Amino acid sequence: MIDRGKHNVLGVRIDAVNYQAAVHKIVDAARMQRPMAVSALAVHGLMTGVLDREHRYRLNNFELIVPDGHPVRWALNWLHGTKLPDRVYGPNLMLEVCETAAVAGLPIFLFGGSEELLDELQAKLTERFPGLQIAGTRASKFRTLTEPEREELVDEICASGAKIAFVGLGCPRQEVFSHEMKQRVSMPLLAVGAAFNFHAGQLAQAPRWMQDRGLEWLFRLVKEPRRLWRRYLYLNPLYLGLLFLQLTRLYSINPEAVDPPAAEMCYG
Repeated sequence: MIDRGKHNVLGVRIDAVNYQAAVHKIVDAARMQRPMAVSALAVHGLMTGVLDREHRYRLNNFELIVPDGHPVRWALNWLHGTKLPDRVYGPNLMLEVCETAAVAGLPIFLFGGSEELLDELQAKLTERFPGLQIAGTRASKFRTLTEPEREELVDEICASGAKIAFVGLGCPRQEVFSHEMKQRVSMPLLAVGAAFNFHAGQLAQAPRWMQDRGLEWLFRLVKEPRRLWRRYLYLNPLYLGLLFLQLTRLYSINPEAVDPPAAEMCYG
């Protein structure tokens, strides 16, 4: 088990952990019914916190942020000497948590995506982990929730008997949701993004050789160029430039340089 604490990467505190340590933290919080916000951040997710002081505040109040992408893991190793041998890939973390939850008898809740996606995801997960209890599912409304809708969702999650909730709303909406709702549901909320689509069989994953070389972004860009070209062609060079500045100690973003959100947004 590797847990080398939180470290500043461009102003966002990332946990230098492996899968075993991350799953242990999540399951422990689930058993204790302790509020916990968890996210797996690749470069895009990290940069949402770099460029937005309010969102940086949210991320730095997460109990666990794991290095989803190899470029984020490399940054931890280069900047802080953490010597992490592997990333903690969000889709794989979801499977690891589901496997442990099945054995430990911890029911889960799935929130996000469409009804069709959730039906396929639920079928695939229960086939893969026969002992997994899925206490409930709720599709996204793909907009900001009203106050009554938010309270209805909280009541549904809490009444379901779930001990762990997975949130698949896309970045950064899922992180906003997890930050705002964790105290209301008193359980780990895992923002896992495209993991829902991957595990439901609706979205192809990059080949392993591309993942291992930090090129998953290129695979996704080729698949969805119109939607993703601005994200990757702007954010990736900016990430590398800021990382160089922090590495050479010419400039570093202070994790305390944040602004508390002026109001709750509660995407759902």
